Amino acid sequence: MRRLNRKQTLQVVKELDAFSKVPEDYQQVSASGGTLALLTFSLIAILVVSEVRFFLKSRMRYQYDVDADLNSKLQINADLTVAMHCSHIGADVVDISGDAAVNYDSSIKTDPVYFEMSLEERSWHNSIRKVREAVAGEQALQEVLLQTGYQGLNHVRPAPTKTEKPFDACRIHGSVTVNKVAGNFHVTMGQNIPFNRGHAHISIMGRGVAQNFSHRIDHFSFGVPGAGVVNPLDGDERITNDSKKLYQYFLQVVPTKINTYRTKLDTYQYAVTEQERSIDHNQGSHGIAGIFFKYELSSLVVSIDEYHDPYWQLLVRLCGIIGGVFATSGLLHLCVSGIFDIVCCRLKKSKSASAGPSVPVHQLPLTPSPGSDGAPLPSPMVSS
Repeated sequence: MRRLNRKQTLQVVKELDAFSKVPEDYQQVSASGGTLALLTFSLIAILVVSEVRFFLKSRMRYQYDVDADLNSKLQINADLTVAMHCSHIGADVVDISGDAAVNYDSSIKTDPVYFEMSLEERSWHNSIRKVREAVAGEQALQEVLLQTGYQGLNHVRPAPTKTEKPFDACRIHGSVTVNKVAGNFHVTMGQNIPFNRGHAHISIMGRGVAQNFSHRIDHFSFGVPGAGVVNPLDGDERITNDSKKLYQYFLQVVPTKINTYRTKLDTYQYAVTEQERSIDHNQGSHGIAGIFFKYELSSLVVSIDEYHDPYWQLLVRLCGIIGGVFATSGLLHLCVSGIFDIVCCRLKKSKSASAGPSVPVHQLPLTPSPGSDGAPLPSPMVSS
């Protein structure tokens, strides 16, 4: 008895239908309707898959706020090579308050190297330059690098090749911590001599030593180097034969807070404007030959956050896609079938008109049918 009730219950559930169906006698099956149904379901499947893939990708949100952190320090990271001996040049930082960088934690190092790079070094430097140029040409790549946690190429720098000839260049690399105010990081002639509220450069070069501030920038950034951040000066190179060349880089530094699924840090980004000119006092071009990085701090802080859309938005979009495609396909089928019926009706009318007028039935002659004996039946009498 229990088994019978169970079968009956299953049968009732199977026959239960909350939505009334149109009887098959009232349904008209056509090839155009079937084709449209296949196209509709294919389009829905493509749109649903595309929407799900778009939902699975994270997006970046940018927010701007006033920078209220005025007591922190600013870290400058530099790695550049100058085509002069290390004993002939000096690198340091001076901010607008007059304090030199030597008063703070400084770890700037100088190593004698060759200015001409080997094949491995040239390939490595070109890779940095190509990444920087690609990001500058397409800003959307910066978001991809932040999402993937791009570490850059600084950690795989190839070792310089040692040859018999003496070193002719100086590599200046390291970090220096200064006040969070505008300042000037520069490389000029002579070693720097610090003193109270300032510094000076003392040069003991002989007359036979020529100046050449051709340089190559492998890395220049502010703050803690973070994954996915590509700096505008990475991979830059300037070559000159002028001994009185002045290179100036004007940097606008923006505090940046990065919060992604791969990294979370407080760093800095900057925009740069470059200028170079020859020092000629007779022509009114005054100054000191060297390389100057003049930076200013922005009063805004940029927050970059990586996030996903909530799941309820995906459900709403999927419902909108399915319902919208069904409704649109139905309207399209009605319009096409209506136009088709109108055109077919006009073609039928034109064919019937070209076939000639039909003879009415009441005008046809009455031909008596033969009798049983073969004789014709008498014609009916029409009374007047």
